[in-house]
Amino acid sequence: MTEPDNRLPRGSGQPEVGGSPETADHYFTAQPASAAELRTLEVHLAGRDVEVEVASGVFSPGGIDKGTRVLLEELPAAPGTGDLLDLGCGWGPLALTMALESPGATVWAVDVNERALDLVRRNAERLGVSNVRAALPDDVPDDVTFAGLWSNPPIRVGKEALHALLERWLPRLADDAEGWLVVQKNLGSDSLARWITETLGLRVEREASSKGFRVLRVTRGA
Repeated sequence: MTEPDNRLPRGSGQPEVGGSPETADHYFTAQPASAAELRTLEVHLAGRDVEVEVASGVFSPGGIDKGTRVLLEELPAAPGTGDLLDLGCGWGPLALTMALESPGATVWAVDVNERALDLVRRNAERLGVSNVRAALPDDVPDDVTFAGLWSNPPIRVGKEALHALLERWLPRLADDAEGWLVVQKNLGSDSLARWITETLGLRVEREASSKGFRVLRVTRGA
């Protein structure tokens, strides 16, 4: 069964699949979780077992979702320096992995959900990493370019909103950087790869297929 995906870029309207208007409203108005709403669970990140905090009202509150697990299995080590981006961070499995692997880098964990950003900050403190910057999209300085980008993007928000999201962030990859995306094959991974190449002028390689997901590597290469 596919995990529900309620992540939405601002201004994208209601979710195309897997959410009602009430769900979307709850997503946008979610405040940091109260102590009663928080719960801890053990997950495996960056080669170690760690304890993190999660809560309802964010993507995949039950742990690491299947798509993110597939991406983590296929990713090379994060770049050791520079600015790194987790786009659509949720409670932070990708951002926390980057931060643990690359303490010399600055990791931007970007989401429109304030509750998700609060959880990322709490989890970074819990894991003892000080190089995570949890931020709303408009709070990332425009002059920052990224040495690496990892994302399980919110495919279910609809094509127009998804394209706007990727059009904003993928061109900010540095010349020698790699962006890594995981997309369900039956939700248009191959057509998305073509769109990235044809519209954004970036190179896309299909690096792996596993458990119904496609892992895409995005670069500026010809």
